[in-house]
Amino acid sequence: MSTLSGSPLSTQPVLDEYSHARKRTLTQLLIIIAIVGAACWHVGLLDLTTLLDGVPAIATLLGESMPPDFANAASWLDPLIDTLAMSIAGTAVAVLFSVPVAFLAARNTSPHPLVFQAARVLLNGLRSVPELIMGIIFVAAVGFGALPGVLALGLHSIGMVGKFFAEAIEHVDEAPVEAARASGASPMQVLYHAVLPQVLPQFADTAVYRWEYNFRASTVMGMVGAGGIGFELMGSLRIMQYQEVSAILLVILVMVTIVDGLSGRLRKSFK
Repeated sequence: MSTLSGSPLSTQPVLDEYSHARKRTLTQLLIIIAIVGAACWHVGLLDLTTLLDGVPAIATLLGESMPPDFANAASWLDPLIDTLAMSIAGTAVAVLFSVPVAFLAARNTSPHPLVFQAARVLLNGLRSVPELIMGIIFVAAVGFGALPGVLALGLHSIGMVGKFFAEAIEHVDEAPVEAARASGASPMQVLYHAVLPQVLPQFADTAVYRWEYNFRASTVMGMVGAGGIGFELMGSLRIMQYQEVSAILLVILVMVTIVDGLSGRLRKSFK
C-alpha cells in the first residue's frame, strides 16, 4: 500500500525537493543581502552623519534655484531640437549596425563559434565604454557639435541593442526554421523568412526603449561639448545661475515626459 501513487512515500521526494529549493533560495537571498549591505557600507551610504550634514547644503542650493528663470527660454529651442535629433540619429545608427552583429552573436545563427565569440567580445567592448568617454573622444576627433554626440550614443548603443537583439534571436521557435531548411531554403532565406519575422516585434520594442534612453543620455552629452540642451545646462552651471539651471531641468523633464509617452504609444503599435 505504501508504494501506491499519492501515498506518503511517493510524495516525500517532492517535499524534500521543495524544502531544498526553499533553503537554496533563502541562502541565495542572504548572500545577495550581504553583498548589497557591504557595497552600501563601502561607498558610505550607511554613514548617516555625513548624509545628514549634507542636508543644509542641499536645502541652500534648492533655495537659490527658486524660482526658475525662463528669461532665455527662446534660445533653448534649437539646442532641444539638436538633442532630439541626436537621440534619433544615434538610435538609428545603433539599430542599423546591431542587426547584422546580433545574427553573428546569436548561437543559433552564428556561422562559426569563433565568429560568435568575436561578435560577443565586440558587443561587450562597446558596452563597457561609457557614452561620456566616447563623447570626449569624438569631440576631440571631429570637433564640437551634435555629430560627436550621435557617434558616441550610436556606438555605445550597439553594445546593448545588439545584445538584446541576439538574445531575442536565440529564443526563436525552431519549428519554422527547420521547416524552411527542409524546403531547401538558403541560410539567408532561412534568416529572412523564418527568423526575422519572429524577432521583429522584439527588435522594434528594444529600439524604442533605447531611443527613450538615448534622449536622456543626449542631454548629458552636451556637458562634454557634444551640443544640445546639455551644453546650455553646463553653461548655466559654470556661472552659477541656479535659477536658470532649474528652468532648464524643468524643460528637460517636460521633454523626457513627452518622449516617454510617445515611446509608449510606439511600443503599443508594434504589439
